[in-house]
Formats: sequence, structure tokens, C-alpha cells
Amino acid sequence: MTKHILILPGDGIGPEITAEALKVLECVKARFGLAVEFDQALVGGSAIDAHGVPLPDETLDKARGADAILLGAVGGPKWDSLDMAIRPEKGLLGLRSGLQLFGNLRPAILYPQLAAASTLKPEVVSGLDILIVRELTGGIYFGQPRGVRTLENGERQGYNTYVYSESEIRRIGKVAFEAARKRGGKLCSVDKANVLEVTVLWREIMQEMAKDYPDVELSHMYVDNAAMQLVRAPKQFDVMVTGNMFGDILSDAAAMLTGSIGMLPSASLDENGKGMYEPCHGSAPDIAGQGIANPLATILSAAMMLRYSLAENEAADAIEAAVSRVLDQGLRTADIQSEGCQRVSTREMGDAVVAALA
Repeated sequence: MTKHILILPGDGIGPEITAEALKVLECVKARFGLAVEFDQALVGGSAIDAHGVPLPDETLDKARGADAILLGAVGGPKWDSLDMAIRPEKGLLGLRSGLQLFGNLRPAILYPQLAAASTLKPEVVSGLDILIVRELTGGIYFGQPRGVRTLENGERQGYNTYVYSESEIRRIGKVAFEAARKRGGKLCSVDKANVLEVTVLWREIMQEMAKDYPDVELSHMYVDNAAMQLVRAPKQFDVMVTGNMFGDILSDAAAMLTGSIGMLPSASLDENGKGMYEPCHGSAPDIAGQGIANPLATILSAAMMLRYSLAENEAADAIEAAVSRVLDQGLRTADIQSEGCQRVSTREMGDAVVAALA
């Protein structure tokens, strides 16, 4: 049965990096005889320019009908002056909520070839392999009420609501416990239970769920300490689980442990394993069109897509092995370049991965 993959290039460097990932997908399609078809649609700023909204109905309909989605990135200063309700990022949030993509998996894996690219000492980060499980459709990013209001004294006040229901916490907890069970058997739940009541409930539910996973060692850590520990001793972590806002921040911090956020893929999954896959970095409008963006995070996101949503593990393994071989060859984009390595463009890096696959 043919599987349908929707490509959403987005904004900034999005079209450049998704083009390279698509080349790689076409290569593994031919090599492994995959029954997949590709389609494209607009989201974010490009959709605003064409249709006046960041998530056109046509794009959401295509996303709902697809078996998996590969996203580039959205946003940029061009649209910063727009009302908050129609900014490019609302397209991304709309996809997550509209498709119920509640479980965000962000691996932070240091390729041994890039140990010197990290800003931390090699002995601190060598062998790093962390999985951050972030709740993606709740918390303060979606809580109501929210907005900017004017008080009686004429002063303006911004406000947001941080809220999680028990079912939302249990749902993401299950993803995290199951992931830890398949990995090193350690799960660290990150909260701010000394200050925020919503995370008191979060911690209580994680403790209750731990009884069903006796083979998983559960620990708890306040988010400020977790941020410090990621820099001090990151290899103490196996799987981390946290809410939307804390996960957004911690996963980007973990990304830099690996040398570049340009190396990190991510998966956002629903309860049935259907997902949207995207690099952890943003649209980087300052380098868009220059051919210097790193496409490897998007290519590795495509590998995650093949593994988690399409059950094509052999093809996923092949892509990841090809990326490693390219790094062995000393090929580097600007963000991961080091002494003695050859600097290549976005397109050349994609071509090198295709050549390694062939």
C-alpha cells in the first residue's frame, strides 16, 4: 500500500534543507523499493504571502490525509509586525493541535566525529545520547485565557495560562516511560514543583505511573537545575520528560551539546504513531538563500519518519549510516566546520549523503 508523505518547506532555509532531504528520500525509495509518494504544501510565512493565513485549509487537509509530514521551518522578521494570531508560528502550532501531535521526541546524540565541535570539553560530551520527550499540545503555549489587556490605571498587562490536565500528563508520561524501557531504563521528569501547582500535579502523576514501570528508574529535577546539569554532566541523563515550555528550552540547550543544532532531528507523534518530522533549528532567515545551511538535521528527521511512522527501519538505518560516513569523510557545513575538514554547501552535503547511500 502506497504511503503518502507531505513536504512542508516553510520559510527561510526551509526550502533549501527540505530539498536535500527529499533527494535522500528519493534515493532510498529507489534503493529499497519503498511504496511512497510525495506532495507539497505551504505553511507559515509562505502561506501568509500566498493566502493571507499561516495554515491554509488545503494544507491542513493534506496533512490529515498524509501518512507522515516532513517540515522545514517557519517564521522570520518579514512577518514579525503581524498580529500574533496570524504569525507564521501559528501555522506550526495549528498543525500540532489539529493533528493532535502531542508527543515530541528530540534526540541529542553526539556523533564521535563532531566531539570537537561542541563548546564543552570532549570528555564531558563524548558518547552523549539523550532523548528529550516534550509534551507538545498543552501547557502555557496553548492555555486560555491569554492576551494583552489594559488595566484600570491604563497600564498594559500581558498574561498567559499554564495548565495541564491529568489525561495530558499521563499520555506523555506513557510515551516517556515506554521510551526509557527501550533505552537505558532511566527517566528524569523535569518540573518546577516548588513554585508551580500545575507541575506539582505533573510530579504526582509521574510517581503514580512509575508503579507500572518497575524496570524504569524515575527521578525528578527542577527545570533550573536540569538546565545546569545538562551543561555540567549531560551523560547522567537517558530520557527526560517535561512540559511544552520547559521542553522547548531544554531541548535547544541539549542541541548545542552536540556541536550544532543543525544536527538534531525531531519527531512529533499522535497516539497512533503518525507524525510530523522537523529539524530542531529554526528558519535562520539571516542565511537563507546562501547555500550554507546544514541539511543533516532535516535528513535525519526523514530517517526518523521512516522509522516511527512508516516502519521502514532498514531505510532509516541506511540514512543514518550514510550521514556518519559523510562525517567520516571530513565534509562539513559552516556550522560544524573544524580544522582539517572540507567545507561544503547545503546542496553538496545532500549530494554527499546520496552518494554514500548509493
